[in-house]
Amino acid sequence: MKAVIALTLWLAGFACAQQIPDVDARFQVRNTNTHVDFKSYPSRETWEARALDLRRQVLMSAGLWPMPERTPLKAQVFGKLARDGYTIEKAYFESYPGFYCTGNLYRPIPTEKRPGPFPSVWSPHGHWAYGRLHHDEVGSIPARAINLARQGYVVFTPDMVGYNDSQQISHQFGGKREQLWGVNVLGLQLWNSIRGLDFLQSLPDVDGKRLVATGASGGGTQTFLLTAVDDRIAAAVPVNMISASMQGGSNCENAANLRLDTFNVEVGALAAPRPLLMVAATGDWTKNTPKEEFPAVQSIYRLLGAEDKVQMRQFNAPHNYNRDSREAMYAFFGQWVLADKDAAHFKERNVRVEFPSDMLVFYGRERPPGVNEQTLVEQRIAVAERQLAALKPADAVGLARFREVMGVALRQSLAARVPSAAEAVIAAEGDPSAWERGRPGRDTTGRKATADQTSALPARILLGRGGRGDRIPAALWLPPKPRAGKPLPIPVVFVMHPEGKNSAGASPLAAELLRRGSAVFSIDAFQTGEHLGTRDMSDRMFTTYNRTDDAERVQDILTALTYLNGRKQLQQDARAKPSGAVELGEVSLVGMDRAGLWVLLARALAPQDFAARTAADAWQFETENDAAYLEKLFIPLIRRAGDFRTATALIAPAPLLIHNTGTTFRADWARDAYRAAGREAALAVKEAVASEAEIASWLAGRQDTDKRR
Repeated sequence: MKAVIALTLWLAGFACAQQIPDVDARFQVRNTNTHVDFKSYPSRETWEARALDLRRQVLMSAGLWPMPERTPLKAQVFGKLARDGYTIEKAYFESYPGFYCTGNLYRPIPTEKRPGPFPSVWSPHGHWAYGRLHHDEVGSIPARAINLARQGYVVFTPDMVGYNDSQQISHQFGGKREQLWGVNVLGLQLWNSIRGLDFLQSLPDVDGKRLVATGASGGGTQTFLLTAVDDRIAAAVPVNMISASMQGGSNCENAANLRLDTFNVEVGALAAPRPLLMVAATGDWTKNTPKEEFPAVQSIYRLLGAEDKVQMRQFNAPHNYNRDSREAMYAFFGQWVLADKDAAHFKERNVRVEFPSDMLVFYGRERPPGVNEQTLVEQRIAVAERQLAALKPADAVGLARFREVMGVALRQSLAARVPSAAEAVIAAEGDPSAWERGRPGRDTTGRKATADQTSALPARILLGRGGRGDRIPAALWLPPKPRAGKPLPIPVVFVMHPEGKNSAGASPLAAELLRRGSAVFSIDAFQTGEHLGTRDMSDRMFTTYNRTDDAERVQDILTALTYLNGRKQLQQDARAKPSGAVELGEVSLVGMDRAGLWVLLARALAPQDFAARTAADAWQFETENDAAYLEKLFIPLIRRAGDFRTATALIAPAPLLIHNTGTTFRADWARDAYRAAGREAALAVKEAVASEAEIASWLAGRQDTDKRR
């Protein structure tokens, strides 16, 4: 099977080389207003695999992977107002210890014909001026809550972070350090929503199996995010927010990595196959919903055999949650929750709006003690560290469990993947006959190379992933003398240098490897060597839609490893081998200077057989210092994912040399993981810089490094 895949990769390289663009598409910056086309899915299976990955992406972006502990809610409900057919109460609960979700609880008054328990609605507000108390013709949170309560639902209208009673954390909260740990407003609100369902299920008059959600604008974002990650939502109505052309402009709708390679339409489709009503308006970014966004979501429901459960209504109005939109929602929930298909039963009645003093939770009441922004960040970091420590592998079973949880976390943080068959690596290669041996050549810039630098004319190669638009310059140097006797596949060492392939090829290490008979391969990773470009990274939501440079470099290493392994597998089938092609054998991986950090992260995500041996310079990186990541290796969520503790543990049991650790790069997790795998001898750790001879010997399978130096 691998040979077949490899043949596909090779043929794709020569048949589709024209797909490699003149300029890497990743230099184009995406933002909240960038239009995105929906990618169709050919089968239920392909969508379900994508859906699983998307849910994990949302949770990781929100700082909720692995899921936090559900601590006691300590809910308080008080201040009841009895009205015509419903009651209103003030309520709050602790979603995190010391962090309070506040709002109003609307309940139907039980009758003999309708005694309860009742279905329940989680009803977040959008960015209206008065939050959950906002009431006008464009949008009224009290009107929808009161009408839903009269129709027989228990309704909770929570505050967004920074609105009304929720004043512990600003709505603009968050910076780059918080991005490292996944602490953000979006995540706080999503966790409030998840714990809000716990709160509703704890109420004696609530039917915990009939929970639904609806909100507009920012509340629409909260609605479809909650529906995406919590299967307890039985039906949802996100209003005026599922768009292909605008994704939400607030902090609470954006978080690092949230929309990498995806957008609201795809995330909204995660509701399938549960009932979903998409409400749109002609006067905002949902104006194209009937012909663009709805058909896209509908196609997913069709794959799942649930096309009858997704509906769309569009109204001639500006951005809103007005009476028309609300009545569409009432009728939809009536159909799917109350089993009443008669829309005439769900017309809105006029409401009495209460005074703010009767609705605000802490009006005339002392706020309970709790966290502030600084203490919340430190609390969430401490919890993340405890979760990681609890998962630290002590045996083979623990190592497998660690891969299941923290392997996902690291992959989502790096947003890097081994290219799939659908995005096969394509290559434009130089003529193999030009790979002359036995004489000095010129380096990839055309400068004459001396014999001690390299003894072969390097083959220029361009790599890319089909459909991705990336363009990765690469080069391959062959050893100066052919092997004696019958030709054998030549071992190849993939050498990553922070300044690119030319610096790798001209290094003393490359000369040593070539002298010993190995080929040397290298690339210009993103924003190194000749792989340079400009992109505007000033947008405060840049990381919601775009990978950082360091994350892109990790991806480029994985792409190149896939290419090398594709060639290696192909060449095992003599019938598929092109005439004159050089046979490349076992692949090893080396990271020099700070590129050693990229190599460790990439190797953690690659299959075990992608690199026989790995040697990485730890660059004396301060793995426990947030400032070091911000200044030298900025990858959002990397600390939440366990940073190099997770990465080095995931590499086990593949042979690994980590050198130049100094006293600041933590290697204890690597040692413990290799011990858990029963392969302690496969790991070498060295505080000092390893010499070229030591690295070459390690790659050849001779562990002659002094671990103590």
